[in-house]
Amino acid sequence: LNTASHFPPTRKRAVRMFKVLLPVAIAALIADTASAFAPGGVLPVRTRAVSGMRLTMEMEPVIRLGTRGSPLALAQAYETRRRLAAAFPDELGKEGEGVQINIINTSGDMRLDKALSEIGGKGLFTKELDVALLGNEVDFCVHSMKDVPTFLPDNTHLETMLPREDTRDAFISPKYKTIEELPEGTIIGSASLRRQAQLLAKNPGIKCVNFRGNVQTRLRKLDDEVVDATLLALAGLKRMDMTDCITKILDWDEMLPAVAQGAIGIQVRSDDEKTIKYISALNDKDTKICVECERSFLATLDGSCKTPIAGQAKLVDGKIKFRGLVASPDGQQIFRAEREGPVSEHMELGRSAGEEIREEAGEQFFADLMEYVQDIQAANTKPTKAAAK
Repeated sequence: LNTASHFPPTRKRAVRMFKVLLPVAIAALIADTASAFAPGGVLPVRTRAVSGMRLTMEMEPVIRLGTRGSPLALAQAYETRRRLAAAFPDELGKEGEGVQINIINTSGDMRLDKALSEIGGKGLFTKELDVALLGNEVDFCVHSMKDVPTFLPDNTHLETMLPREDTRDAFISPKYKTIEELPEGTIIGSASLRRQAQLLAKNPGIKCVNFRGNVQTRLRKLDDEVVDATLLALAGLKRMDMTDCITKILDWDEMLPAVAQGAIGIQVRSDDEKTIKYISALNDKDTKICVECERSFLATLDGSCKTPIAGQAKLVDGKIKFRGLVASPDGQQIFRAEREGPVSEHMELGRSAGEEIREEAGEQFFADLMEYVQDIQAANTKPTKAAAK
């Protein structure tokens, strides 16, 4: 990985810019965009906007996959299709011809002018997918697990987690090598309250501004000097082969990742035995254990994109280790908890860590925190009001 403070040489930069601009240039042809992420050529793809528009599919599917239409979401959809084809080549085709990909536009994808904390949080990326799943328009949905609320619609559940990618965040800047060296007034593009809070705790002189859109859009804005630096999930950059833009990978001590970051989850209808047969074969047990621990912590704190919460679990020598935190949006208060114990108690470990933080911070902290994120444009200006007195 390139860890220098400057971007790659001219040729590499040109290649990266091609990657950045290509999806934007063909956004109007979303089916073509989807096909660009399908190794081996065009496979059955349908699109459904909120209005119900569809493209004609090319073959009758065996099972129907629902996904958002962003380049990263499509990369994850095609990874899922590839794994299904490898597990069931006779039934689904060696190239996954029997898996139809349905692209569904979500509210979170269409409202990019505001931070998620202002317009409803995580559920904006999954609501329309839930509707399609419950309406039998798709048989399963592929999610970035960090976008999935802790409470799912009735008669649906998360059946499978694919093997997890690297969970860390990546710091990206054409000017600076580290967060610590950022001068006062530096503009950081990030709509994540979790990242904002941890950044401001380390360097209160910086300014965080709303910075949404897919990975390609954010990197293009960075190249256009709209901001001085940004942070992105390393997992997404790896899945799209875009790691050459990274300035520094941040370890947990520098930036604790979001709950379930780097994990791909698959949601099904609970009574759909046919689909569950296929999807359950893909489950990575270790990933699911860690993500369930983290989501137990999140549920105890009633967390979403509206609150600065981070949490990560990993398996070490047969035990599960968990680390979590909750912060005020200005980074002036951070409450942390750690747990270690048997894998069989992974849900309880996450829950008890959440209870410890809730008790230490006090209910007034969380009441003030919710009032804070409701009253300000959380990602558009640097926070100045403490979340708790």
